[in-house]
Amino acid sequence: MAIAEHRIVGSVIRICKDGQLVYANTAGLHDREAGIAMRDDAIFRLASFTKPLVAATALAMIEKGLLRLDQPVTDVLDYFTPALTDGSRPMITMAHLLTHTGGIGAGGPAFDKAGVSGGMSDTDLSLHDNLRRLATVPLVHTPGEGWVYGKGMDVMGGVLASIHGGSLDDAVCHYVTGPLGLSDTGFFVSDASRLGPAYADNPGGAPTRMTGSTFVPGRGGSGGVTFFPDRVFNPRSFQSGGSGGVGTAADFMAFLETLRTGGGSILSPATMAMATQNQIGSVVREPGSAFCFVAALVTDPKAADTPQPPGTYEWGGIYGHRWFVDPINKLSVVMMSNTANECCSGPFPKAVRNAIYADLRIEPKPPS
Repeated sequence: MAIAEHRIVGSVIRICKDGQLVYANTAGLHDREAGIAMRDDAIFRLASFTKPLVAATALAMIEKGLLRLDQPVTDVLDYFTPALTDGSRPMITMAHLLTHTGGIGAGGPAFDKAGVSGGMSDTDLSLHDNLRRLATVPLVHTPGEGWVYGKGMDVMGGVLASIHGGSLDDAVCHYVTGPLGLSDTGFFVSDASRLGPAYADNPGGAPTRMTGSTFVPGRGGSGGVTFFPDRVFNPRSFQSGGSGGVGTAADFMAFLETLRTGGGSILSPATMAMATQNQIGSVVREPGSAFCFVAALVTDPKAADTPQPPGTYEWGGIYGHRWFVDPINKLSVVMMSNTANECCSGPFPKAVRNAIYADLRIEPKPPS
């Protein structure tokens, strides 16, 4: 329906129940202008799908004793000392970065004045040069006293790269994507022919193909994001821990199933149990939803207006993706598209989610 109504150009959806792939659908177009059909092995720009991969890397390094949740960020990045508006410089911990409670914002005039790159637009800045600029931007709140979806995972990327030595991609590959065999997921494109163009919502008609730097307004006309799809091909742009990765639906499903089943070869069951619990306490995020170390966490389905049970964790990617893991029903779901923002924050992912919960008795079948 979303493709027929020209809300999405193309998509790949995978659903696993109790460890078996029960649904695999590839629909629409990979490249509309060239008339190329969407492919099952399409590579997508992950946007915020990057965050749980980086979070899992951090948790794996914590298991190895290389860092601690209560450790100050300045132990690793001595220059990262952003101040509150009163001039004081509070301690920001690794846990604050993982839970978006460090008071680090996402954008605005102060970001523009400091020349901070958010990880979606093109830049020649190195990771640490960008983080030094970010450190000059005032914090939104005292660490631990609020929840703001900001650039904390870019800071975490700098921490992990510094501790591991080399790049963020090196660290993620060493601890997560390498052990899991996710050969198409990382900060480099493994096969350019499988990375198609990106498209943007167009309320007046069919999605618009992004060319160069493209500003896409937020839903309802407020806010918005500047995209630069070719950033991934710029070797000088820093590897953004919050939004810089690329990957496939198959790779991401393998990652989610690893989390759902207790961490596999990358994390211990004890770490996974801890990482998927509420880690922000009574801090307010959204109705019926808290935050764990890898994603948002459903705590009250009625308040969150979702059929998902408590304990479900989920997140999206603004290039046009959504995922969730439901441990109670042993479900992992990946929805990836080439159209921002419909499959991230539009009606489409909710419609897919609701359809899944309307019938959880799907019999396993091989992928198409």
